[in-house]
Amino acid sequence: MTYYVTLFSPETYRRFAESKRDTSAVRIRQRKAADRINVGDFLVAYMTGLSRWVGLFEVTGPVYEDRSPLFADKDDPFVVRLPIKVHAWLTPEHGIPIHDRVLWPKLSFTKGHEPNSSLWTGNVRTSLAPLDAFDAKLLDSLLRAQTARPTAYPLDLRELRLIQEHRVRREGGDVMVSVPEDGDEPTPTSPKLARESIKIQALLAKIGATMGFRIWIPAADRGGVLREQPTVEPSLLQQLPLNYDSTTLKTIENIDVLWLKGRSMARAFEVEHTTAIYSGILRMADLLALQPNMDIRLHIVGPDDRRRKVFEEIRRPVFSLIEGKPLQERCTFLAYDSIEELAKLPHLGHVNDSILAEYEDDARSDGA
Repeated sequence: MTYYVTLFSPETYRRFAESKRDTSAVRIRQRKAADRINVGDFLVAYMTGLSRWVGLFEVTGPVYEDRSPLFADKDDPFVVRLPIKVHAWLTPEHGIPIHDRVLWPKLSFTKGHEPNSSLWTGNVRTSLAPLDAFDAKLLDSLLRAQTARPTAYPLDLRELRLIQEHRVRREGGDVMVSVPEDGDEPTPTSPKLARESIKIQALLAKIGATMGFRIWIPAADRGGVLREQPTVEPSLLQQLPLNYDSTTLKTIENIDVLWLKGRSMARAFEVEHTTAIYSGILRMADLLALQPNMDIRLHIVGPDDRRRKVFEEIRRPVFSLIEGKPLQERCTFLAYDSIEELAKLPHLGHVNDSILAEYEDDARSDGA
C-alpha cells in the first residue's frame, strides 16, 4: 500500500465537494504516474492556497480516461481519473494547516525549515507524488481523527477571500475571477533578483535554441543573456520577422523571451524581475487585446512561491474578460526550478516543446 498526494485548488475543491465524491482526477500529462497507482493505495488531499490537508481517499479501481465535465463546466483538463472511496473529508476551516505544530516539526519535508520558507513546497506541487511512509502514517491518523472529532482552524481574511467563489458571466460561459489584495505592492528590483532573472532568461533561450527555435531577446537584455549562455548567439534574431502593426510589434519586442518557427511565434515567456508580477501579465494581456486570434502559448516564469500570486493576478476581471479565451486559459506558470530542470534534460534536442506541459501549471491548479 502506497500513499500519494492529490492536489486541490479552492475551485477544484469546491467542485469535488459538490460532486458524488467518488472520483479523483489529474491531467493527461500525469497518466504514467496514475498508471503506477494500484487498487488499495491512498490519496491524501492537500488544498493549495490554504496549505491545508483536507481528505483521505482509497483507490477502488483502475485508472481510466473520461472527458465529461467534472471539475470544470467545459474543456475539463482533469481527464485521467481514479475511482475512490472517501475515508476522510474536511471543510476548509477544519482542514489541517501544514504549518500547525501537529505537522510542521514532524513531516519529513517540513521539519527543520522556517515557517516562511518555500524549500518544502516541491513535495506538494504535483498530484500523485508519493509520500514518505512516516508522513503517510501521520497524515492518515490525523485526518481520520479530525474527521471523527473536528477541531476548527479559523480562516483569516486572505483565506476567506481565496475560497469565496467569484464568477462573471461572459459569452461562451462563466469564468472564475479574483480580486487580489493590495498589500502586495511592487518593490524595486534587487541586484540579486535581476541576476537570477537574467539567468532564467538565458536558460529559456538555451532550451528553445536546442529544440530548434529561433530566439528573440529584447535588445537591452541580449548582453546579459549572452554572458550567461554564449552558445545561443547563432539562434538570436536581430529583427522580428513579423507583419503586425507598429503597436503590436512594440509590445512583442519587449517580451522577455520568444521562441519562433519560421515567421510564427510559438511561445512567449515573461520572466519575473521583481516581487510584483504586473508588468509581465499586462504585456501578455496587451498582446491578446491587440491580436485576440493570435495562436501562441504564453507563460509567466517566476519563483515557485509566487505561483499563487500569479494565478490571483491572471484571474483579475480585466484579464478574464479579454475577447476570445480569458488570460487564465491561455497563460500558464513555470517555476524557476522547472526551467533549470528542463535545461539539464539529456537529449533536449530530440524532444519538442510539448514537453513544457509536464512542467507548467495553470490557474486551475495542478490536480484535483
